[in-house]
Amino acid sequence: MSTATTSEVMDVRLIPPPQRHLRIFAAYESLPVGGSFELQNDHDPVPLRQQFQELWPDLFGWDYLERGPELFRVRISRKSAGKSCCGCCSG
Repeated sequence: MSTATTSEVMDVRLIPPPQRHLRIFAAYESLPVGGSFELQNDHDPVPLRQQFQELWPDLFGWDYLERGPELFRVRISRKSAGKSCCGCCSG
């Protein structure tokens, strides 16, 4: 039995603001199902979470590890789509 682990830490405070969300989305898209990474930021990334919900509704995990005031740490994980085939086509 395997469990999701945080394999990477992305400190977005070190990334120029116009590049942050694109880099975060690319990191998420490269995760296998069950994989995760830790995001570090200097503010609560609420707008980012809203974008995740728009792009990947209910397909991501968002767990606060630390909630400021100077450092916010969030574990972002990739969930399975949860849909399964009925089996009638052997797919």
